Amino acid sequence: MVAGVDNLSLVRNIGIMAHIDAGKTTTSERIIYYTGRSHKMGEVHDGNATMDWMEQEQERGITITSAATTCKWQGHQINIIDTPGHVDFTVEVERCLRVLDGAIAVFCAVGGVESQSETVWRQADKYKVPRLAFVNKMDRNGADLERCLRMMVERLGVVPLLIQLPVGSEENFRGIVDLIQEEMLLFDEYSQGNKVLREPIPANLITASAAARMALIEKLADFDDGVMEKFLNEQTCTAAELSRAIRAATLSLRAVPVSCGSALRNKGVQPLLDAVINYLPSPLDVPPVHGVDQDGRDQRRQAGDQQKLSALAFKITSDPFVDNLAYVRVYSGVLRVGGKVYNPLKRKQEKIGRILRMHANKREEIQELHAGDIGAVVGLKFTATGDSLCGLGDHFVLDTMEFPESVISVAIEPKGKADEEKLAGALARISVEDPSFRVRTDPDTGQIIIAGMGELHLEIIADRLRREFKVGVNVGRPQVAYKESIANLARVETRFEQPTASGKGQYAHISLEFNPRPRGAGFAFQSLLDEDKVPPLFIAAVSKAVENAMTSGVLLGFPVIDLEVKLIDGSYHEVESTPQAFGIATGIACRQGLLEADPRLLEPLMAVEITVPESFIGEVIVDLNGRRAAISGNDSLIGDLRVIRAQVPLAEMFGYSTDLRSATQGRANYTMHFRGHELVPDHLAQQIIKRVKGLG
Repeated sequence: MVAGVDNLSLVRNIGIMAHIDAGKTTTSERIIYYTGRSHKMGEVHDGNATMDWMEQEQERGITITSAATTCKWQGHQINIIDTPGHVDFTVEVERCLRVLDGAIAVFCAVGGVESQSETVWRQADKYKVPRLAFVNKMDRNGADLERCLRMMVERLGVVPLLIQLPVGSEENFRGIVDLIQEEMLLFDEYSQGNKVLREPIPANLITASAAARMALIEKLADFDDGVMEKFLNEQTCTAAELSRAIRAATLSLRAVPVSCGSALRNKGVQPLLDAVINYLPSPLDVPPVHGVDQDGRDQRRQAGDQQKLSALAFKITSDPFVDNLAYVRVYSGVLRVGGKVYNPLKRKQEKIGRILRMHANKREEIQELHAGDIGAVVGLKFTATGDSLCGLGDHFVLDTMEFPESVISVAIEPKGKADEEKLAGALARISVEDPSFRVRTDPDTGQIIIAGMGELHLEIIADRLRREFKVGVNVGRPQVAYKESIANLARVETRFEQPTASGKGQYAHISLEFNPRPRGAGFAFQSLLDEDKVPPLFIAAVSKAVENAMTSGVLLGFPVIDLEVKLIDGSYHEVESTPQAFGIATGIACRQGLLEADPRLLEPLMAVEITVPESFIGEVIVDLNGRRAAISGNDSLIGDLRVIRAQVPLAEMFGYSTDLRSATQGRANYTMHFRGHELVPDHLAQQIIKRVKGLG
């Protein structure tokens, strides 16, 4: 059983995801209020939202870190994770979607499918997470449900199943028509929406609701034979038949149910909860969890307490009271306080000190986490984000998580001697928490360089150092985190021979081939040699040395990406060859090979979406062209508003917020997210290299 729920089919593990300012946290606040988990509605604009508990979140009115809670609805247990909407914190969405069974995608009825909506949707696609859509802010001027549905089709490539119609529009929005049950739902304002009034569909909406229900049935006929038969024979489908067909289409990722409402005005949240129960999966509805054993063979484990333990630590947080908290999803078996578990990636035994059920930053101690449950564990010393946990004597490694590369960096230094030691410890703790955060020391200047996903990301980290860790720091100007690659093929042969004092020499001989790969393909190493040519021990040393060499390029020392290195020839000496010798030879060959393969500098390219009044569109486009932008779209939005989509190098976007406000009298806004890396034009690359090396 799971935390008081006797049946695993009554459990829902869901995330709430959206573009920034679509109303995601407000929706979460209403959910925990209507389910009785909280007795007071928190408001983002008042800085008292339960799920936005960090000081920085309350001050800025945005979600920075994902927050978890558990609530009950209609006899079901719902484990909820509220995720950030800002692109700088997309890693929080990534690791939460990895462990969730379903998701609610919140869309603004005015903005529709915005840029970060697309990003989180693709992340959910990656992990094959069934989801339903909630079109929020139906009470706002310019709210347009039909336009939002069209954008879902065009931008997300999904089949939306509209299950509700709005009653009234914009400031006159009052409630919804439930197309499944064929009734109108109104939400009593005097009880803060607690009382839901169910009434017959009024005469002025009967025609529209009948047409919408028929359109829903026509779409479902493509997915369900029973509905198809009734549709062709012009027979009436029951509510149970429609619900069953919608659930099947949702779980198979062929369609997405769409509901609507206004979370801020307390309208439409209870039907959204009903949709979570009716259409999103339980742990029993998702495929068995996939992993590999000690020999690399595929293994599957069904959800259930009687199965062997398999769990994933998907998030590590620093806690002032209990050191580190590890957020864990249990897929099978039971995790118990005082029990011992095995981390197969670290090859370490761990002991479970305490288990906590989280409600944002509040916690409740429990004794067990069952299959399908999510909780936080105290006492894990070696476990990091993405590590698997299994029983002692077992070896079961779940699919690991991949995190994006950082795109921006700043130099940081302690203000005084007392801050030096504290800074190192604080940065180490933040690194454990945040897989998208990087720390390194510049070998030339000795400066500490921190890197992250954007200016806001690093700004928040600097703020946390001062407030949370009490470390005085000075922060430099943001710098682009460039990458390096190659443009041509190169082959290099290296023979390393060195006598030693003992008389036994060192010998290694290798030939490496360096090939450029397409943008985004990443790095790969391949050995073409038979074992009798070079033994596996030495090939492994070459592979490791190549990987180490790719962390620092020959132009400016940035990581090298998008190339393949092949070991095409080599020889060894039975007595004098060692892994160390092959490692040294590889390092020499890599540096020479990168130099001969025409090294190139790559820069982060950002997808930018700007919402601007039409009267200012000329100034904005001229400014973008001056920033080396490639404009890909220019669409109308609402009234005189237009949306410009472009790809712009990150180096050109520093200070853009101020420039955009100045050029448009404060009436435009923009969002951007990382798209990939592209070549820096040669003349600019030479300028950057000279500037960084201090030559110009």
